[in-house]
Amino acid sequence: MSSNQNNKVSPTKEVTIFCDGSSLSNGREVARAAAVALLGYRGTWKAVGEYIGNATNQQAEIVAAAIGLEKLREPCRVKIFSDSRYVIETMMGRFRRKANHRWWERLDNAAKPHRIEWSWTRGHAGHPIQEAVDTAARRIAASGTAEDSILRHAEETVGNRETGNL
Repeated sequence: MSSNQNNKVSPTKEVTIFCDGSSLSNGREVARAAAVALLGYRGTWKAVGEYIGNATNQQAEIVAAAIGLEKLREPCRVKIFSDSRYVIETMMGRFRRKANHRWWERLDNAAKPHRIEWSWTRGHAGHPIQEAVDTAARRIAASGTAEDSILRHAEETVGNRETGNL
């Protein structure tokens, strides 16, 4: 677990974010990539998504974490869950950044105001919130646009789950 320690203000809101990226035809010239995050606060979940076009799966995973953090309007204590060891281990300082520097810069900027706990969760293991972001990311990548209906479906799938029992 790692936190950003340079915050001067102690955040009071605790938010949980599940994020996932998807790249159809990963690594090929015409990859179709998307990123989705579900933000949970006091049992209410809000989905955000972005179609990013030609990007790798690693890049989509980085963007997924960034868009979740970018949606927060004030400094928060954040628990981020991702099935990307690449994102989690890099943000915890255990992997070196050898590539994707502009993508990492976006995530670094989004993370600055928050105190973050980075947690890996197994993908495709039946966790309802992780499955919801995975499905939404794949659907957005396939459709080529972050349609509201896809994001609303992710929110409805999760319902009013409290974040305390994750």
